[in-house]
Amino acid sequence: MEFSVKSGNPEKQRSACVVVGIFEPRRLSPSAEQLDKASDGYISNLIRRGDIEGKLGQSLLLHNVPGTLCDRILLTGCGRERELNPDKYGKIIATATRALNEGGAMEAVFYLADINIKGQDSAWKASQLVLTVEDVLYRFDQLKSEKDAFRRPLRKIVISIPSRRELAECEEAVLAAQAIANGVITAKDLGNLPGNICTPSYLADQARKLAKEHTNLTTAILEESDMEELGMGALLSVSRGSRQPAKLIIMEYRGGLGDESPAVLVGKGLTFDAGGISIKPSEAMDEMKYDMCGGASVIGTLQACAELQLPLNVTGVIPSSENLPDGDANKPGDIVTSMSGQTIEILNTDAEGRLILCDALSYCERFDPAVVIDIATLTGACIVALGHQAQALLSNHNPLTHELLNAGKQIGDRAWELPLWDEYQTQLDSNFADMANIGGRAAGSITAACFLSRFTRKYKWAHLDIAGTAWKSGKKKGATGRPVPMLMQFLINRV
Repeated sequence: MEFSVKSGNPEKQRSACVVVGIFEPRRLSPSAEQLDKASDGYISNLIRRGDIEGKLGQSLLLHNVPGTLCDRILLTGCGRERELNPDKYGKIIATATRALNEGGAMEAVFYLADINIKGQDSAWKASQLVLTVEDVLYRFDQLKSEKDAFRRPLRKIVISIPSRRELAECEEAVLAAQAIANGVITAKDLGNLPGNICTPSYLADQARKLAKEHTNLTTAILEESDMEELGMGALLSVSRGSRQPAKLIIMEYRGGLGDESPAVLVGKGLTFDAGGISIKPSEAMDEMKYDMCGGASVIGTLQACAELQLPLNVTGVIPSSENLPDGDANKPGDIVTSMSGQTIEILNTDAEGRLILCDALSYCERFDPAVVIDIATLTGACIVALGHQAQALLSNHNPLTHELLNAGKQIGDRAWELPLWDEYQTQLDSNFADMANIGGRAAGSITAACFLSRFTRKYKWAHLDIAGTAWKSGKKKGATGRPVPMLMQFLINRV
């Protein structure tokens, strides 16, 4: 998709389509009023007849409107103006995008930046438009023999803004949003691939491929023999049940000063999780191909950093494995020794994400990190607590917590903080090892983070549990690409 920004009157646009908003009940947005005036009341007459009320989700495509230079005008329902918020703004854009893509207009000029969203400027609206359009138009059909095809798909969008003074800022916002959207698409594509294709080796190959495409990005892969030398007994214990060798993927983006400490992103890369000996129920087990979405989000974020040439150093670390039942797989009651030297009693082999992450987190110490953020589809308990709207955030550093929460709110990829209190740590007590890998049913997301916190004492750290946000189930099943937008906004804010 090609995006650009300009400023100009809607009635003077020579385009396949001009998109304007209609508020409920039957009230024109400023750009719609301009078109109505140029057409001598053509639009207001239609609205008075009841052709469109302006409700959220409505749209009406008009052809050959008098007094205008465009082929079509798309009236898009915006709901009640006083009730508009960022979420509804996204729905307005999504409605318009679907109507355009199905209606044969291959290009359009969007006049939706004149809609007032409290606290948001034109740059934010332009950015959200790019992200929403790319999300709506995303298709994963690369494995279908017959691909879904639109006769005349939408290919070009011009974002019109009210003032020329805002052009430079909005152009910058659109460039950033395009890079973020590309990173989201990469994360979605990786997440949607089946486990027989997207193996740990495949993930490693994709990271290498990305490094070849960007000169400021390098990739190194640690093999099982390398991890054995480092003493990564926790990570390697998970891969024992699989015929696919584990990989530790290290991606380094160097956009900042040479001696600048990097922000390190650690992504769980379980390319398929059957639960091991503690096998999962068969229902919806196919969705366990999404257990590598944390790793996919790190690859997507590093790609966006490289495309945007962000002046910052960012390192990605992705421990990748499968978790399958086998004669050599972890057994409940086994005790393994992590890279940190701490011993872990494995009470449930399905709590494997924390086992691969803990060694990766210990490995991060060598980077002298500014901050470390791990991203993982870690606990079903997170879905019970927060549903599919927000990812859980737990951290050992309050300023880092606030940075992430603010970044998520800013870009519409939100998180919610859960407590990381010492009182929860006792649930991980073990009679036979330094700790157990589970803490019981109560506060499952919190005790999982408590486990990880024992390997992050030497740096500022935050944990994002994305079990509820990384993918959608049901009819719209598929990876979401979250939290690439939140991570990128966090990094952009740091710049």
